[in-house]
Amino acid sequence: MNYRQPLMDNEYKRDYSPEQEVKIGRRVTWVGFWTNAVLAALKIAAGIAGRSGAMVADGVHSLSDFVTDIIVIVMIGISRKKADAKYSYGHGKYETFATMLISMALAGVAVGIFCDGCSKMMSAMRGEYLPRPGMIALVMAVISILSKEALFHYTIFWGRKIHSSSVMANAWHHRSDMLSSIATLAGISGAMFLGEHWRILDPMAAVIVSVFIFIVAVRLGMPSVKELLEISLPSEITEPMFEIVRTTPGVITFHNFRSRRNGNKLILDLHIKVDPNKKVVEAHDIASDVERRLKERFGKDMICNIHIEPYKGEAIGNGGMCND
Repeated sequence: MNYRQPLMDNEYKRDYSPEQEVKIGRRVTWVGFWTNAVLAALKIAAGIAGRSGAMVADGVHSLSDFVTDIIVIVMIGISRKKADAKYSYGHGKYETFATMLISMALAGVAVGIFCDGCSKMMSAMRGEYLPRPGMIALVMAVISILSKEALFHYTIFWGRKIHSSSVMANAWHHRSDMLSSIATLAGISGAMFLGEHWRILDPMAAVIVSVFIFIVAVRLGMPSVKELLEISLPSEITEPMFEIVRTTPGVITFHNFRSRRNGNKLILDLHIKVDPNKKVVEAHDIASDVERRLKERFGKDMICNIHIEPYKGEAIGNGGMCND
């Protein structure tokens, strides 16, 4: 799944003002912050008391959420600031940058857990003794699964409502923590109930957890990298835009179509060609109509830069676009 693709036709229609979005985003993130604080402390304590390396690794994963939660709390406010002389297109890419930092933090945690788990597995294969995990670690794994899945649904719901990529990225961070807890539960259960020779399952679970985390990190990070590199919007978004422009009364054809994101805003540049006999006011009204129809579909915060040109008989392609 690409976490930055539109989820529905009205994704860009705003239900809240930018100020309300900031308040909601911060409130949701603070809920996650304190939940993670409690879980991280309990999981690390349970891992130490229950002699489970997988549970300690799972607790460290939850501990990493502190950093990402703080990033979201700070960046979501900056990203919703209005455009100014220095940032003429707004501050949306601060949120994109925050999402990339979240993915980098996840990747770093994944590498650390992987290395630690591999080290313990090598020790077990050399015949070194691995302690049997205690019941407290098993119980904590179940609590973690239930808590993090509930937190995921709560965060993803509000992230979609306020169209915040960093809040949604944080939701998937919660989901990755839940998946890691499932692997932890499996490893602890095997190490507890299958006998001494199977205690290698505990560090093995930690390695599996790290792979899950790393995959989520890559899938979160790549869309942010693409946005920072100003990759064009995907066809799922641009094709409806083509249709809107092509069917606007007065537009004969169009070209020089360019698109990109700036955080939760879409930015569009294009040239439309109109009847050369149109008056300036009439041509301007056509361009305004194109902009109005695009914003009705993709949100009032969308930035449209429309250049008007006279149509001089250029060949028009099947999609209504010309080459010149």
